Amino acid sequence: MHECWNHSRGRNQLRFLSYLNSQSFALKFQPQQQQQLELARCCSKLAPENFKSQLSTLVSSTILSLQNQFNRPSVSIPFLEEPTSHAIASVSNFQQKGFSQIGGKTSGRALHALCVKGSICLSIFHSNTLVSMYAKFGDIETARQVFDRMPQRNEASWNQMVSCCVRVGLYSEATGLFGKMRIEGFEPNGFVISSLITACTRSESMVNEGLQLHNFVFKCGLLYDIFVATALLYFYGTYGFIVSAKDLFEEMTDRNVVTWTSLMVAFSDNGDSEEVINLYKRMKYEGVNCNENTLATVITSCGLLEDELLSHQILSHVSKLGFLSNVSVANSLISMFGSRGNVENAVDVFERIKERDTISWNAIISAYAHNELHEQCLRHFSRMRICHNEINSTTLSSLLSVCSSPDHLKLGEGLHALVFKLGVDLNICVCNTLLNMYFETGRVKDADFLFREMPAKDLISWNLIISFYVQDGDCLDALNAFSKLLGMKKSFNYVTFASALAACSYPEFLKEGKIVHALVILFGLHENSVIGNSLITMYGKYGMMTEAKRVVEAMPKRDVVTWNSLIGGHAENEEPEEAIKAFRLMREQGTPENYITMVNILGAFWTGNQLVRQGMPIHARITLTGFESDDYVKNSLITMYGKCGDFYSSNFIFHGLPNKNSITWNAVVAANAHHGHGEEALKLFREMINVRVPLDQFSFSASFAAAANLAIVEEGKQIHSLVIKLGFNSNLYVINALMDMYGKCGEMNDVLKLVPEPIYRTRLSWNVLISALSRHGCFHEARETFYEMLKVGPKPDHVTFVSLLSACSHGGLVNEGLWYFKSMTKDYGVPPGIEHCVCIIDLYGRSGLLSEAESFIEEMPVPPNELVWRSLLAACKTHGNLELGKKAAKKLVELDPSDDSAYVLYSNVCATTGKWEEVESIRQKMVINNIKKKPACSWVKLKNKVSLFGMGDDSHPQAKQIYSKLDEIRKMIKEAGYVADTSFALHDTDEEQKEQNLWNHSERLALAFGLINTPEGSTLRIFKNLRVCGDCHSFYKFVSGIIRREIVLRDPYRFHHFRNGECSCCDYW
Repeated sequence: MHECWNHSRGRNQLRFLSYLNSQSFALKFQPQQQQQLELARCCSKLAPENFKSQLSTLVSSTILSLQNQFNRPSVSIPFLEEPTSHAIASVSNFQQKGFSQIGGKTSGRALHALCVKGSICLSIFHSNTLVSMYAKFGDIETARQVFDRMPQRNEASWNQMVSCCVRVGLYSEATGLFGKMRIEGFEPNGFVISSLITACTRSESMVNEGLQLHNFVFKCGLLYDIFVATALLYFYGTYGFIVSAKDLFEEMTDRNVVTWTSLMVAFSDNGDSEEVINLYKRMKYEGVNCNENTLATVITSCGLLEDELLSHQILSHVSKLGFLSNVSVANSLISMFGSRGNVENAVDVFERIKERDTISWNAIISAYAHNELHEQCLRHFSRMRICHNEINSTTLSSLLSVCSSPDHLKLGEGLHALVFKLGVDLNICVCNTLLNMYFETGRVKDADFLFREMPAKDLISWNLIISFYVQDGDCLDALNAFSKLLGMKKSFNYVTFASALAACSYPEFLKEGKIVHALVILFGLHENSVIGNSLITMYGKYGMMTEAKRVVEAMPKRDVVTWNSLIGGHAENEEPEEAIKAFRLMREQGTPENYITMVNILGAFWTGNQLVRQGMPIHARITLTGFESDDYVKNSLITMYGKCGDFYSSNFIFHGLPNKNSITWNAVVAANAHHGHGEEALKLFREMINVRVPLDQFSFSASFAAAANLAIVEEGKQIHSLVIKLGFNSNLYVINALMDMYGKCGEMNDVLKLVPEPIYRTRLSWNVLISALSRHGCFHEARETFYEMLKVGPKPDHVTFVSLLSACSHGGLVNEGLWYFKSMTKDYGVPPGIEHCVCIIDLYGRSGLLSEAESFIEEMPVPPNELVWRSLLAACKTHGNLELGKKAAKKLVELDPSDDSAYVLYSNVCATTGKWEEVESIRQKMVINNIKKKPACSWVKLKNKVSLFGMGDDSHPQAKQIYSKLDEIRKMIKEAGYVADTSFALHDTDEEQKEQNLWNHSERLALAFGLINTPEGSTLRIFKNLRVCGDCHSFYKFVSGIIRREIVLRDPYRFHHFRNGECSCCDYW
């Protein structure tokens, strides 16, 4: 019998399929149960006699299983009874459809089991449908087993298996099968190629495989296939290869609505909303009908553009095409209006939707959230739970987005608890919103922990963490995260690279910035506007404006952000002429300026000449174009006039403002504080407190700067008390400003008390500490702090090396200073700036190495400015080099004819070398050119009152006592061995008169006043606006040794601590 069965297997298979197609019976079971019983019965009808008993047992067990499962009464089935009429399509159509119409996994497995038990050999077609069935029900392992055991496979078999792997996310397996398929000589069709390209797109890490598939498609001529081409288009768009996507689109001979929409999505995802609108216009021109996905993409892009007219035009198109009733389109309209701040229209569209889906509710909640309407947002959430009774991850993400401020953090934490309760705590979208919330509210540690614990991270997760590291100043962590993302071969987009470029916007990351720029070109993102603008900003931060201009020239499209970045770069690098050129070019190319343009260009001017020639005309244009009403522009005008020395205009604009916010107050306080009007700045700060303007970190920073510049520690201490009272004493920005104030007021002990622990110090904290140590003559401590910074702190920057080189200069550490200057670029990637070069010239000059200083100027990596020549001229005065001094003075006058220091210093050089005729000639030139020498003055502050003294001043109420005290001191120090050095008396008089002139110096009068009015043993603090002369320095040393008191003298360059006849500068300053 078995032999008969084997010989008739093929005939029985045909009878089996035929019988399934023609027979049916009816049982009062559910459809799935009916299928199982009917299929079992049909198989038994065709089985040989000796197999019927086995099959009967199988059928009986199936019936018993169903009976137990569904608690049905026992059913008796005549095994050989002919079936009755039957209507189950999956059974009756088995011969034509195979397993493709099986409605349940259990039924399919039962039929498969019967085929296996009955040794019925399925055809290739039926095996293919069996593979598809298992894949459909998610059992890819069984599908693969069926595929592997097929005795024969055709092209459809391979295509089916590859598509099944793609469908369940086994992308690598799909590409592996494709390779085997090619080896066995089967040619893939357009369907399977499209499926494989989709796999490369979805994987987010199969860029190379996708590019190889494009090559294969090109070779085998499948680019004509619209489905293949569209899949490639979507692939390039997803990976940010927008140029390649556009080129491919233009090469396509046939395009449908999906093709157009795919390219629009690519541009939209890469931030080019204008190009989306242009494509839409072109699509309409070519007569291609759009669908709901097209309109949704166009509407989304429209919401990102500041074009109210365009929004209404798109709305009219939607209405004309009859898509207003389409839920998907309506949802996009809600989002568009919400993003544009037009909540009323968003609500109107929402209320008109007849059948709202979850996306509709999410859209309206997001619209409220975007416009910070917290109550309405929560109200609609409650309404959604009642009316719709379905919330998803997007709903919670929208709600969490309104909690991204400290005021609403508690609500956010409550929603976080709800996230856990609803079991969506592992959802990537929700986790990303929580990341954003914790970062925005300053909970960086919580955000870091959340990111590390996320089981899965998408591109948004990585972009968020990189972006927030940059915002928090942790640029190294940002670049490490960026590097890790690239190493994982995950997908990336223009946002990823824009954040990475922002992380490189510090001079010490120059090398990394160039590497990222190279990667941008490598991955074809160089034509993206956002990337281009980020590159301009980065090179501007480096001071490499030539490179920035090259980026601008290479950009295919330049928007207002492009020009603002270029103008801002020129302003930061003190290139006002170039900033004006860029502004003119911007206008010539038809790009309308905005308030940021005006803010940036106003920041380019800092001298009186620039104010008259450029600043005021720009102010006139601001008035003409209506930008004068903008708060940011007003604040920038206040700052510009203050920087340029026109405090009358600066304060006039401020006092003329009807509504002053904290930003305006901070601007006027800072303008006065940073440009020599400290008393006015503190007066304004007190007024700010009196009118109850909320103080912030910037208010305190400006007020501390004013106190520091005036060196009045009492006011600084009062503001410090206010800082503690208002709870700003833990704010690092305020602490750094406070440290700087105490350092500049001579209170080094207070600086050391305030400085945070090394692991908590920001780069600014380290820089302030090194600068303060340097200013107080603690050169070795400054050097040790620098090395400690290298061990535990952030990477040193431009400012760090300015402080360090200044310490070497004032300490006479020539070789060490030169070594730091060399290693600054070589080891730390900090390009030499003009400040570093001035320090090196000062280093050479103080040590008398004037020829080396001159050679350095000739080889400087940056053009010399007035600071360079002034430093060299001062060194010439100290060491009596008339010839080189003349050259330096000439260069200084060429750069700034109104600079009095050029005339004064050169006059002093001539006086030191006995060239009195030249001295007189210089003084006459100053009179002719109306150039006045800045008068020397010294002051002492006692009991909240400042006593100011000039040269030979006798106007003070205690003048008689002061001069009497000076006579007393003269006798004491002469007895101690003091001899006046009349070379510092720079007038052509006799020796006696020269000595008398030295005794009239303001710092001596201030010292005598201080000794009269302060208790014995206390520290005496004196301040001078010009550098102390050598003889007065010697005088102070003698006095400190005789009276046994500490005297602290601050000049513009440093602090001199006089104790027991010695000075902290060791006579080198």
